[in-house]
This record gives sequence, structure tokens and C-alpha cells, in this order.
Amino acid sequence: MREPISSYPRVRVQADGRQVLSQAGAVLLLETVRKTGLDQAISAALAPWRKPRAVHDPGKILLDVALAVALGGDCLADVAMLRCEPAVFGPVASDPTVSRLIDTLAASGDKALQAVRSARSEVRHRAWSLAGENAPDADCQVTVDLDGVLVIAHSDKQDAAATWKKTYGHHPLTAFVDHGPGGTGEPVAALLRPGNAGSNTAADHITTAQLALAQLPKHYRRGRQTLIRTDSRRHPRLRVLAREAGRWLSYSVGMTVTEAIHEHVLKVPASAWTPAVEADGEARDGAWVAELTGKLLDDWPKGMRLIVRKERPHPGAQLRITDADGMRITCFATNTTGFKPIAELELRHRLRARAEDRIRAARATGLRNLPLHDTAQNRVWMEIVQIALDLLAWMPMLALTGRARLWEPRRLRFRLFSAAGQLVTTGRRRILRLARHWPWTGEITAALERLALLPDPG
Repeated sequence: MREPISSYPRVRVQADGRQVLSQAGAVLLLETVRKTGLDQAISAALAPWRKPRAVHDPGKILLDVALAVALGGDCLADVAMLRCEPAVFGPVASDPTVSRLIDTLAASGDKALQAVRSARSEVRHRAWSLAGENAPDADCQVTVDLDGVLVIAHSDKQDAAATWKKTYGHHPLTAFVDHGPGGTGEPVAALLRPGNAGSNTAADHITTAQLALAQLPKHYRRGRQTLIRTDSRRHPRLRVLAREAGRWLSYSVGMTVTEAIHEHVLKVPASAWTPAVEADGEARDGAWVAELTGKLLDDWPKGMRLIVRKERPHPGAQLRITDADGMRITCFATNTTGFKPIAELELRHRLRARAEDRIRAARATGLRNLPLHDTAQNRVWMEIVQIALDLLAWMPMLALTGRARLWEPRRLRFRLFSAAGQLVTTGRRRILRLARHWPWTGEITAALERLALLPDPG
């Protein structure tokens, strides 16, 4: 009896398969584009950049690149994965045509970027309307998280510089709308900056916040129902943010524990400390919160509240000089008033950690590397990345349920988009037959059925 020489059966491969479609699950993104009207909006926005005898629409070209990035691509040439499936993705422009369009949009500067951003804002309003109770504003509140991300450059690119982490590249500032515990999040702004840009530059944070607000529906661009969350390491930046944003928005900004704050914390009586809470409403073990008042806030913007938290550090953690009585001390400032318990305000600020998940998803969706050389070109690339992330946020919001709505891009690609299928043409109709044995075929078909029930744009 012969012993097997491998644990896997031997398969002979021939490159003559027909009507076999890879990345068949990408039809979920195509249906999301169709139902939200994203293709029409971007085509209309980029119509001024279409040449009289052009074969390919600039909006379709830009959206094709965004789809390729959403499927895992990280450069312009990866649009080839769409070009090889014209029956599903339609005619796709050649690499030189794509490159020329990026150069043309980059040469137009802010005018082209503003056109794309206006289209995204218009479509975002429709996507949230279609989502209903799954929309990020279902509770009439919108939370925008600001955070920086380091993008390493492996070659000499314009504005690449040494970063504060001793790496080399760029330091974009991003903004994401939080979808809450039942969802992920979507990008609303990305400000490309040199690698040596400061982490605490107030002007950049205000510019990013303005770009983010312009992406929201109009009734969320002013008012306390919109919350800006971020961290601050320096008081001057916090003062500017509190003064500018506090006039017409809610804010929750982390800040450094100074010597003055440390002295006030030591004077807070034991009766003033309230147990911190977890997201499920249960008390957080070994953590308490309190609000600081008095002369400490005399020089700060009117209406600002300072909330401090002390917590027992985890085993092995090293205490800082600002910690007191063996407790880790952190604090943040907010202008939220009313009867909301300070423990809920502290939990709301702590949930800003979800922004790190959004940055991880962005790195996995075209932001791991800026593939072009000029800053103007990479600014266009940042818009493409945001469109891809929009689709990866809107599709689960509109079509998936349960835990599947929390899947990040890597898992969506592995379980849904990478499904194989067979394209059959019969009766002048194209039918995509998915592999019945694929574990997540039921998820794909159920999601397509939900998308089919949504009204078409217009």
C-alpha cells in the first residue's frame, strides 16, 4: 500500500476556464453603489473634467479605482482586477487613462477635491436615510472622532519627512463618524500633512473638523447634537478647540494632567468620587470619576467642564509622576451640560478608542502606503481611499445584520468578496451562480435581497 506524499489531493490546473468569476461577492459593493446613487453623483461632479471625445467617464474611472481599493488593492494598477470582468464591472479604463485622470485632478487642486467631497456628502445623506434605525444618527446624535495616522514612505516622496515616532513618511489627520456599538464607522475627512506635522496643531484640527462637518447632513453641521471627540496633549490646543468648537458644537477632548490638576485631584473628598461604568451599564472595577470645579477653570472657556478619572493600573503597568495614591489619573474636558451623570460622560469619551479600529481598517484599505509621488496626487488618492471606506461602511449598514455588521475590511474580503461564482447568460439575462458550499453564501444572498428592497435613487 502506497503512503500518501501529501496531506492534500493533487489537482491539475488549466488556464482555460470560461465564465468563472473571481471576487464574485463584489456585487454587494456594486449594488450599494447603485442604491445610494454614488456612481451618478460622482459622474455629475467630475463632468467638467471629461474631454469632449473621451470614451471613459471620469467619475466611473475614479469609482473603479475605489472599488479596487475596497477589494484589497493598494495602487492604481490594481484596477486590473475589475478590467478582467467586464460582464460585471463594465468597461474599465486602461492604466495610462487612469494615471492621466489622476494627474488632471491633481492639477485642478482644491476644485476637483471639493467636487468629489460634495458628491460624497450628497450620497451620505441618502445612505443614512436608507439605513433608517441602523444609521449613525438614528438617536439624533452624531459623533465625529479626530485622530492622526502615520503613513510610512519607503521612497522619497513630496512632503515626506521624519515623524515623531522616528519613522519617515506622512502624518495625515483623519475624522470618522462613529456608528456606535452595533456598527463600524465611516470617514468624513482626511487632511494630508507632512511627516513632521505636529500632533497637537490646533489649526489642523479645526480644518479637519470643518471638512468633516461639511460631509454631514446640514442639520448636523451646527448644534449640540454633533459631538467632536479627540485627544489633546497641550493646553493651548485645547483652549483653541474649546473656544472655536464650543460655540456651536459639543466636544469631548482628552487633556494632559498638569501639576495644578494633580493638586486638585488630591483634594477631592472620597464622597465626590463616582464609580465608572462599562458599556453594558455595569460598574467598572477599580475605577472612579469626579468633576473638578473652582478656580482651576477660571481661565478656561466658559461652559467647559473638567472630569477626571482614577483607576487601579493593571499588573505590571508603570505609574507616572502625575498619578496619585497608586492610581492612574486621566482627565478630559467637555461642554456637555444637563443631568447626564459624569460616569456616562466619561464612558462616552473612553469609547473614542473605536477610532483606532477605524484607522486599522483604513490602513488595510489603501492607507498603508501613499503610492504616488506628488502631494497633489496623493491628496486625490486619499479621496479614493475615503470612497472605498464609505462603501465598506455603507454596505454592512444597509445589507448586513447582527455580528456581520461589525466585520472589518479584511474579514469582509475573506468571507464575502472573495467568493467565487459562475456567470451564466440565459434569456438575455446575466445570472451569477455562487458556490453552494461556500460557508457565507447565505450571508451574500440575504444581503443582496435586502439591498434589492431599497428604493432606487431618483
